[in-house]
Amino acid sequence: MEATTLAMIWYFLLGILLAGYAVLDGFDLGVGILHPFIPRNDHERRVALNAIGPLWDGNEVWLVTFGGALFAAFPDVYASVFSGFYLPFMGLLFALILRAVSIEFRSKRSGHAWRRLWDACFFFGSALAAFLFGVAVGNAMIGMQLDEAGNFVGSVIDLLNPFALLTGALAVALFAMHGTIYLYLKTEGPYQERIHGWMWRTFGLFLVLFMLTTIFTLAGVPEATQNLVRHPVLWIIPVANVLAVANIPRAIHYGKPGYAFVSSIAVILALVSLVGLALFPNLVVSRPGPEYSLTLFNAASSEKTLRIMLIIAAIGIPAVLAYTTNVYWTFRGKVRLDEHSY
Repeated sequence: MEATTLAMIWYFLLGILLAGYAVLDGFDLGVGILHPFIPRNDHERRVALNAIGPLWDGNEVWLVTFGGALFAAFPDVYASVFSGFYLPFMGLLFALILRAVSIEFRSKRSGHAWRRLWDACFFFGSALAAFLFGVAVGNAMIGMQLDEAGNFVGSVIDLLNPFALLTGALAVALFAMHGTIYLYLKTEGPYQERIHGWMWRTFGLFLVLFMLTTIFTLAGVPEATQNLVRHPVLWIIPVANVLAVANIPRAIHYGKPGYAFVSSIAVILALVSLVGLALFPNLVVSRPGPEYSLTLFNAASSEKTLRIMLIIAAIGIPAVLAYTTNVYWTFRGKVRLDEHSY
């Protein structure tokens, strides 16, 4: 197998890992974003925490695997991205650790002030993580300031541009919607009925930001559609994206939350696919000098490295999928609290 083919395979596999993380940890983040708004008492907050409690740490395996695969398959990209996004990534790491600590520490004591403190931390960590993921995607779309050696020569302020802030807000709204639908599936009674109204609210917010981001992308990042123009068959992805978005309110209206959740998953998968198509064959777009861009061809590891990694992935990815499937099957159904619950 040639080096070019191996590089393209790893580009595709990185997309799968990123999409898997966005789908699975997306509703975890969404539940955290909604934590101050939907639950009205300690019991309901515990229900929300236990809806994701057995799952959140396993979901983050996808992100860790993505980072490791990026480092091994495209080390120059890893170096440029992590140097350019050093402070934002430290913020992301802080946010992910904070929300994990919040989940584990909240129920260690029964005091009201103690639990409200960790509730606030859980919300802040979840919202910040989702926002920074969106900011990273926005900057990947418009490009980073790289020199001829692939070093980032911009500043943190450059990363907080209007488009990146918009995609950050879109990520928060997307995960909030995804988390609301998931929480509806895991609850029952008056709590579930109240969540029903929040499904409409979060969908409305997502729809507004989705439309604004689409308009901004078409007007301000015209190169994002170049691969769609070259290969018209790929328009099936944005069409599927629009149909999935449209099916969410339809499924909610007809009382089919399972279909709404599947549609929410489809929206996330379509958006990740569209970002991949917009970037291809680039991994890091350089601006204003596109000749310095890092592509999956000029930034890939050696052919031998990519081949060995592929063998490892053929063993590891099915194991991760089997573990994930087993965990979700074990903890299926409505949330029930007991003495071991968070």
